[in-house]
Amino acid sequence: MREDPSGGGITPSPSDRTAILTDYISPFPDQILDNVLENVLHYLTSRQDRNSASLVCKSWYRAEALTRSDLFIGNCYAVSPRRATERFRRVTAVTLKGKPRFADFNLMPPQWGAHFAPWVNCMGQRYRALEKVCLKRMSVKDDDLELLAHYFPLFKELVLVCCDGFGTSGLAVVANKCRKLRVLDLIDDEVNDDEVDWISFFPVGETCLESLIFDCIEYPINFEALERLVERSPSLKKLRLNRYVSIGQLHRLMTRAPRLTHLGTGSFSPSENVVHGDQEPDYASAFGACGRSLVCLSGFRDIVPEYLPAIYSVCANITSLNFSYANITAEQFTPVVRHCHKLQIFWALDSIRDEGLQAVAATCKDLRELRVFPVDAREDSEGPVSDVGFRAISEGCRKLQSILYFCQRMTNEAVIAMSKNCPDLLVFRLCIMGRRRPDYITKEPMDEGFGAIVKNCKKLTRLAVSGLLTDRAFSYIGQYGTLVRTLSVAFAGDSDMALKYVLEGCPKLQKLEIRDSPFGDSALRSGLQHFYNMRFLWMSSCRLTRQACKEIAQQLPHLVVEVINGNVEEEVKDDFVDILYMYRSLEGPRADVPSFVSIL
Repeated sequence: MREDPSGGGITPSPSDRTAILTDYISPFPDQILDNVLENVLHYLTSRQDRNSASLVCKSWYRAEALTRSDLFIGNCYAVSPRRATERFRRVTAVTLKGKPRFADFNLMPPQWGAHFAPWVNCMGQRYRALEKVCLKRMSVKDDDLELLAHYFPLFKELVLVCCDGFGTSGLAVVANKCRKLRVLDLIDDEVNDDEVDWISFFPVGETCLESLIFDCIEYPINFEALERLVERSPSLKKLRLNRYVSIGQLHRLMTRAPRLTHLGTGSFSPSENVVHGDQEPDYASAFGACGRSLVCLSGFRDIVPEYLPAIYSVCANITSLNFSYANITAEQFTPVVRHCHKLQIFWALDSIRDEGLQAVAATCKDLRELRVFPVDAREDSEGPVSDVGFRAISEGCRKLQSILYFCQRMTNEAVIAMSKNCPDLLVFRLCIMGRRRPDYITKEPMDEGFGAIVKNCKKLTRLAVSGLLTDRAFSYIGQYGTLVRTLSVAFAGDSDMALKYVLEGCPKLQKLEIRDSPFGDSALRSGLQHFYNMRFLWMSSCRLTRQACKEIAQQLPHLVVEVINGNVEEEVKDDFVDILYMYRSLEGPRADVPSFVSIL
């Protein structure tokens, strides 16, 4: 037996598969015991626990499959839709992931694949009771959404994250046909403008809507239709608006939905047709009316800082604040954060500077997650946040569990302080912009800082490294990163030894993504005994040859080895590969291979 690479369960080894499937369809030897077992397994909600349970014996394998209602597929090419739906027959919720994360940084050609079409067609034949679909980095067509609305009469939740290929026509079908729809969340998607007023397609009368998120849609919507929809959705708790909703329109929506718990404000600026001198609504009162229920605030696009005092009344209760679209100064931000004593999640642009982060550290003692994004992502820019704000956070927010931090200036001393002050860190992603930047004070590599993170943060599962790093840093990761499951590397390392340390030393490693690093064939071959235990390996702009990749493919037949030409206009090179993407699969090579991809 071995772990299912889809992340959805455990599958037998090839030698056991025929016997198990034959037994799978035969009557249970003891129906009473099987009924008891199924009732017990219903209480197992963790995927990891269920995977372990399915390994016990054949009857547990069968019972676990029959009792699983929530199916997670971590790679849409790791298992076929047919295999997944034949094994798990009583599924009501499906989560499906497609392209690897580096696709977000334009490192993968857009027509690579990850199509939803074969999945929705197969699920439509077997999962008639399906209620929820969550897709991430998938290619979704309007026809797919139409089939989804047609196949599943009980459908309630659609969540699309970083997806593309669909437009307002598909959204209109979902809104109109899925009469029990509770959740329609569009997060960081690329939505085509088909000039269809999709908001108006929701059924007339009271709706079941609990969550409506469309802040990624980059064109105006029918506000009057949205206002009517909000008014007839008494269960609405989450609403995130796009930049074409003004603060005046936001006020009208808030008066119709005073029980919101999550609010994305839209533009947070007046509309262009406001006449100068007109009496503006009392925004503070509208926020105050939501003060008892509101726990999450986001949006603030095209922000006019003079309107920020309107949110003071709700800041005392909010646990999540997202200012990642608000280009405001520390002076404008500090009066806001001083009210946020319960804050646990905070995202912001680096325009708040070190001074803003110091204010967060002084106030938000319960902070668990911090993300600081750059206003200017150029490598040669002079970033407004540094080790000063970073260290302040570590000293003031000792409960921190996750950090993503973009900066130009960092020191080993500050990173070491973070490792000691915040030992509960699960996620540590430090992005020092600019290639191979050292400790800007001592000019030494950042080895000791990242080494301290993996030594002192015993719970760490996700790590992203940057800056000037030698092989020593990777030896620390290999030695102490015992729980690290995801590792991201860019512009780092001296030689193949760095990657060898990681591949041979991190027993839990599942996802490894590397770009622009000096790792070659020897490093790749060192992972030969470990690749079957990983979900995927991504390497771009390294020093790999096609011959070495072919050798891996020959020695590991159940591993799919894709060589991708990053520039689809160029011919595939015969010597070095541009992008290598390897992943586990029960199905072998996929059928929808584009011309710029070679499967070895």
